[in-house]
Amino acid sequence: MNAKVSGDPAARGPGLRTVVGASAAGTAFEWYDFFIFGSLTAIIARHFYAEVGEATSYILALLTFGVGFVVRPLGALVFGWFGDQVGRKTTFLVTITLMGVATVAIGLLPDYSQAGIIAPILLITMRILQGFALGGEYGGAAIFVAEHSPNEKRGFLTGWIQTTAALGLIGALVVIIVTRLTVGAEAFNEWGWRIPFLLSAFLLVISLWIRMKLHESPAFQRMAAESTEKRAPFKESFLTWRNGRFVLLALFGIMIAQGAVWYAGYFYTRFFMERVLKVEVATVDALVLAVTVVSAFLYVFFGWLSDRVGRKPVMLFGMILALVAFFPGFQALTRAANPALAEAQASAPVTIIADPATCAVQFDPVGRAAFASSCDLAKGVLSGAGVSYRNEAAPEGTTAMVRIGDRLIPSLEASSLDAAGAPPPAPMCRRGCAGP
Repeated sequence: MNAKVSGDPAARGPGLRTVVGASAAGTAFEWYDFFIFGSLTAIIARHFYAEVGEATSYILALLTFGVGFVVRPLGALVFGWFGDQVGRKTTFLVTITLMGVATVAIGLLPDYSQAGIIAPILLITMRILQGFALGGEYGGAAIFVAEHSPNEKRGFLTGWIQTTAALGLIGALVVIIVTRLTVGAEAFNEWGWRIPFLLSAFLLVISLWIRMKLHESPAFQRMAAESTEKRAPFKESFLTWRNGRFVLLALFGIMIAQGAVWYAGYFYTRFFMERVLKVEVATVDALVLAVTVVSAFLYVFFGWLSDRVGRKPVMLFGMILALVAFFPGFQALTRAANPALAEAQASAPVTIIADPATCAVQFDPVGRAAFASSCDLAKGVLSGAGVSYRNEAAPEGTTAMVRIGDRLIPSLEASSLDAAGAPPPAPMCRRGCAGP
């Protein structure tokens, strides 16, 4: 698209502000729908994967969350083509309706105790629909705003679309916090977690009302008027090297790095604080909310900066900053959130000395594995307490030992114990834990 079309003067002024506001608001609502799940992963794990153990249920819930990301590229391809055929506005209405319906449905699903294996299957289906819808929505909103924007402000204006992810997460966290405080923690864990999903019905109505006020971009109208030949967009994009190399560069050189940085910063940090450092859930919510509020303004700032210095320097700066900051950042977070644990791990590192043949991969999606060997029991206790450890091979047939600093502690073989003599479950260490 040439510069004259992209920067149509008719799109400037108050009309442009309406376009950006309406696009950003609708996309923020979709991100809200998408992120409720990630913020409630621990609770969803207990309701939909209750029969496979705490650790495995949490992993399965995270994988279900990840399914939404797997189908996002497919949604982008399908709705990108659809938008070129019927227009951006119609595509917006379809994607936001699909997202809203799938999100409300999650709030109505029966859990595992009510429907058995059907419950997680339905949950995964809804996540697929959410990811499919978001794939079309996010890219479509950025294109829609870009097609209305003058060249010299394109980064700044599309930067508002990038803030929608942060705004959606803020909305999800606020609704979750308010709901939990209103109904109480126990009721929220039992049934109140459904309320944030059901509220999406109201957001869907608002979003549709906002989107109905939009008009097609001048760029799309001109493209539709000038297009007389039949085109094959997928073939042109992926099966010709001239265009395909840019698709591969954007995917592997930009989007994968951007996704790793964003979701590690927002969601793995949450998991790390809650599950590893044992920080209280309310504190984690407050910290993530505060960081998200601050970060929202940076999207617009760096979008503006990209108009001045170019897109490539800004993207490289962000990737390099994440590369050098993540490891020391998580170490600093450990020292701040659980200093006793950090001190214990530094002064008395933990090693599991065991026969490798007795150490199983502690992931059981069907809930039938026993994990009864001395190695598995030691790993389960340390993982449950949020203690990191090294592995060291021991002679075949020996009972696993846990070395903490200079001290050796023998593990147990649960397979040789009856129910009365079985060891207790892994302790749940809270703030201030100094190790096992």
